[in-house]
This record gives sequence, structure tokens and C-alpha cells, in this order.
Amino acid sequence: NAEECLTALHAEHSDAGASLQDFRDSTQKLSTDDLRELFTRTFDLNPMCTLEIGWQLYGEDYQRGEFLVKMREQLREYDLRESGELPDHLSHALVLLAHLEPDEAAEFAGGYLLPALDKMRTNWREDRNAFAALLESAFLQLRSEYPYDPSRLPIRKPELPILQ
Repeated sequence: NAEECLTALHAEHSDAGASLQDFRDSTQKLSTDDLRELFTRTFDLNPMCTLEIGWQLYGEDYQRGEFLVKMREQLREYDLRESGELPDHLSHALVLLAHLEPDEAAEFAGGYLLPALDKMRTNWREDRNAFAALLESAFLQLRSEYPYDPSRLPIRKPELPILQ
């Protein structure tokens, strides 16, 4: 699967493909246990790099709760199953993005996903590891497909039509 992803990204998004290749090269020789440990250290033990996009955008503010409720509603509307992760987890958001109409997808990506990923990238200036390259790849690929204006930040209220 990694090779297929690399081939597709290199063809359409060379920068995103290069970052994905960095991730693959950095993790290729790691055991599954070592990769799991790195993942846990990176995302579960470091709040600045948590994969919950609502936390990235709103922190512990009550608006995150609003965002969680609206994300859960969207997942249900599209009959998308939640995993053990919260509804605002990046994995859920990416699956939702794939089911949205093009205009809704552009608003959701540009207003929520890209700002959250961009914040993670900013927080990750030091002590980068293989997962930084993977998130960079995701950011670059999404930015190449959807409009993103960092000057709109910070988002203070989950107001976009997709989450109303």
C-alpha cells in the first residue's frame, strides 16, 4: 500500500510524495512494536501533536465540545462508523472529507483540517520524527486540492455550513 500511495502522490503531488517517502524510509526498518511506541510518544503523550483536530483548533474551550457534537452528527449523517477515537480525530475527519460534496469538502478542509494540520506542523519545529513527515505529506496533499487561507485563523466558532 505504501508503494501505491507513493506512486500516486509522486505523480500528482511531488512535494507530498517526497514527504511520504521520508516517512516510509524512516520507518521501514522499525519493528511493529517500535512503530507503535513512536506513535504513542508522538501523538498520545504530546498534546501539541494530538490528532484531535478540535483540540488543535479550540484547545479545552467549550467550543471544542460543540465541534465534537457537530462532527458526530456529520459522521452519523453519512453513516460513518466511529472507532474508539473521539469524533474529531483526524482519521474520522479524513473519512468524512471523502464523503462530502466538493464545495462542502473545500470548506471543511480549508476551515478545519488544514488549520489543524498547519498548527501541528508549527508546533513540531523541533524534535521532529518520522510522523512529522507523514503529517507534512497529508498537509501538502490537502493544500494542493483545497483552498487554505491561514489569515482566517484562529477559528473561534464551529460555524461553517458543513458543521451547522
